[in-house]
Amino acid sequence: MTAIHFSGGTIWRGAGEPAARSLLVDGGVIVALDDAADAAAERAEQLERVELDGGFLMPSFGDGHAHPLFGGLEAEGPAVRGRTSVEEIVAAVGEYAAAHPDEEWIFGASYDPSLVEEGLFDARWLDAAVPDRPVVLRAYDYHTVWVNSRALELAGIDASTPEPVLGEICRRADGSPLGTLREWGAVDLVFDAAPVRPAEQRMRALVRAGEYYLARGVTWVQDAWVEPGDVDSYLEAAERGILPVRFNLALYADPRRFPAQLPTMLDSRERVQALGSPMLTAHTVKFFADGVIESETGALLEPYCSALHKHGMSVWEGESLAEAVRAVDAAGFQVHIHAIGDAAVRQALDAIEGAIAANGPRDRRPVIAHAQLVDDADLDRFAELGVIACMQPLWAQLDGLMTVLTVPRLGQERADRQYRMASLEASGAALSFGSDWPVSSGAPLDGLAIAVSRQTADGVPAGGWTPAEILDPAIAFDAYSASVAHQGFADRAAAPWGRIEPGASADFVVLAADPRQLAPAELPALAIRSTYLAGSPRYRGAA
Repeated sequence: MTAIHFSGGTIWRGAGEPAARSLLVDGGVIVALDDAADAAAERAEQLERVELDGGFLMPSFGDGHAHPLFGGLEAEGPAVRGRTSVEEIVAAVGEYAAAHPDEEWIFGASYDPSLVEEGLFDARWLDAAVPDRPVVLRAYDYHTVWVNSRALELAGIDASTPEPVLGEICRRADGSPLGTLREWGAVDLVFDAAPVRPAEQRMRALVRAGEYYLARGVTWVQDAWVEPGDVDSYLEAAERGILPVRFNLALYADPRRFPAQLPTMLDSRERVQALGSPMLTAHTVKFFADGVIESETGALLEPYCSALHKHGMSVWEGESLAEAVRAVDAAGFQVHIHAIGDAAVRQALDAIEGAIAANGPRDRRPVIAHAQLVDDADLDRFAELGVIACMQPLWAQLDGLMTVLTVPRLGQERADRQYRMASLEASGAALSFGSDWPVSSGAPLDGLAIAVSRQTADGVPAGGWTPAEILDPAIAFDAYSASVAHQGFADRAAAPWGRIEPGASADFVVLAADPRQLAPAELPALAIRSTYLAGSPRYRGAA
């Protein structure tokens, strides 16, 4: 087997670790650094030398919270992402429908809900392009869909349909459904009536998602919303040997069906373990504690400024979240909880604290994802309970979404307490990063540019928004690499990934320059020269 010797650039081993100048990989594993690497390279019978040419080698990125299957499927429908008006979206849907006359249902994602006041999209607008077949478009928050009248008809949604549990059917003044459905209870009415996406589409989607990530330096991804059919797709892709990156599956816990889901979750974990693929694990269970602030379904301790939905939506009422978390924790699963609002974060922390008390000490590494608002009284509880805060740094900026939708709903004082990444890290909490792709960009460098500046791409505001929450670059880069590896239990692997040291899997990314020497606004354009997984170059950028 050919050994690979890397030299001629900066080899960054993580925050607080000394940099190396050379590195030797053999059998997919890092075997030596610096002088030991040079000496071993001279003895190697077969050797490939890689000149870094001033580049920057670091542990590969991980994505601690994403939806890769959703992201990969977006290319299987009309191209509505990035369209800047309703007319453009409708035209794209019409063009797709004309080019695919045999598709019985048309699925697409992701449209921008801020294009229409209050995000209320009318079925009749889609009817103008496709009146005879159902059309289902997801908003980019993936908590909302916009459908045409045919989809409403097939789903049995009309003026007499009662409001579903955990959902909202947006209506016209006469009570008829408008065409916008919010949250699972309403969205599922349509998807339960729709056919399952074909297996080959799903295989292409997983390959596409993996290739997307490799081109951005990512080799491990947490799929944070996996249902039983998705498990089948991942297993099939793993059996075919076509998974491009490592995936961990977070099995979705639904309050309307739990605890009847638990046996299926256990079976899914067992099936994945039995396959024994190094590219696939399934040791996590995903909970939604609330929705999102933009639609006023994020759960808040104090009411929204509009008071339209008062305190938002708690997905799990009463003690049900605590009971479910305790059950999956007792079964040995890692807990991963979506919690946006401060009330949801508190409920999630309470549930984790209850599971620890009931089930005793173990290495559980529970995760609270997003943590957009954390009350002062709960800030130190992350470290005390060993909870990993998996946050999305790209969201911590005063962009249009923040200024048009979020700030007016929260008010300025509360809005300025969002995304307390530096505060959590300083408290001793473990901080990892994720993208929530395809909700937002899956490129770590895009998010890192915001983490180290709290500014938009235009440099607004000067000095950064809530500058006390700006992260040191070394800590930020660790949060998108070594800390995600910690979240993913990488240290339990025979060859741990997420670190640059002898015995570790050779999972790393080579950047064209040292990102610590660049202005934050320059990071998104920094070239990814190559991405290695277990010593194999899975992506090579343009020279």
